[in-house]
Amino acid sequence: MKIEFSNKTKNFLVFAFFCLFLIIFACQDNKTKQIQRINSLSEINTLNEQKASGRELFLNSWSIIKSNYYNKDLNNQNWAKWKKRYLYQIKNQEDAYVAINTMLASLDDPYSKFMSEKEFQEQNSAINSKLYGIGINIASISGKIYIINVLPQAPAYNAGVQIGDIILKVNETDVKGQTIYDVARLIRGNVGDYINLQLLRGNQQLNKVVKREEIKVKAVEYKKLPNDIGYIRISSFIGADTPKEFIVALNRIIDSKALILDLRGNSGGLFQNAVLISNLFLKKGTIVQVIARNGKKNVYSAQDDGCIYDNPIVVLIDESCASAGEIFSSALQENNRATLIGTKTYGKGLVQKIYSMPNKSGMNLTIAKYLTPLGKDINERGIKPDYTVNFSHRDFLNNFDTQLNFAQNFLAKELAKKEL
Repeated sequence: MKIEFSNKTKNFLVFAFFCLFLIIFACQDNKTKQIQRINSLSEINTLNEQKASGRELFLNSWSIIKSNYYNKDLNNQNWAKWKKRYLYQIKNQEDAYVAINTMLASLDDPYSKFMSEKEFQEQNSAINSKLYGIGINIASISGKIYIINVLPQAPAYNAGVQIGDIILKVNETDVKGQTIYDVARLIRGNVGDYINLQLLRGNQQLNKVVKREEIKVKAVEYKKLPNDIGYIRISSFIGADTPKEFIVALNRIIDSKALILDLRGNSGGLFQNAVLISNLFLKKGTIVQVIARNGKKNVYSAQDDGCIYDNPIVVLIDESCASAGEIFSSALQENNRATLIGTKTYGKGLVQKIYSMPNKSGMNLTIAKYLTPLGKDINERGIKPDYTVNFSHRDFLNNFDTQLNFAQNFLAKELAKKEL
């Protein structure tokens, strides 16, 4: 599912297809050389073409989890029991998948998961800014799953899906009471497959059959607002091209007297992207602290020559801003570099490493946790804004952006004070 900015949707959850994973990549652009001074936390291994039996795949996974999971006691359990229980019961690869997923489920960690070949390929495609889906963005509003954006010429658009439609069922599965992530999992799938959406439009129920296709991701959008205020939306940190997209956008409005950075709906992505983009606004100070399995603390600090913008900043956040989005938000807030406006963030303070596994499969495993610059653990707690501004269902239907308007007024007053 593609993440795309829309004036009608900028206040709600923009679904990022794979955005719960914090990983590291090396950025080669001349304007991002400062990131090379940051110690590597984790990396994506080259895809492993090795063939393995189901039993070998299970043992490999068992050992990696035992040796690398960030919580040494593995959720207060004797890890050897899983080897004893499953090793000689595994007859094929499907058996191994079941056993590995059961082991991971015992950790009670929603961010650690095993991926089949198809799932691993899809995740790697997301990092390369290619997603697969039907071209809609969804949000949970007043307990209902709304379609808040339909990308022009995307499969959903061509099938007649419209902004404001409420999703009732996905392939006969009732979505009532399900989370935004549950519904997203139902919608995504194999390229070329069709899904059936049962929608509510006004008082009319509709059925739309939509084909999943590959969609190119564009994660950064920008524009100029009144009072010489620049606006940049970062809908995801997942793409390897996101820093370059962001730098292009920032250069286009670099002369703005103030800046609004919109992270609402940004549910995460690459750790390194968050660190790099934070550094564009910080001359000094801690960006994030990472606590490894052995208790060792790695501190990621801003580099003075990385900062290229020093005018007033507001960061817009909401309950679906998570992970890398929270790293960025807390870095600017706790270094007194930006004012946060909106609602409390999601609260994901765990770091995953991506392991390439035999048979072209993969595994995301939590290997560390991170703290804010001031040492706060935000996992399951979130980040509180400096100014809490809610956005109602009525505002959404009326296309009235309460939070953005508040931010504009706030910055206009700040600029007026500077001119006195």
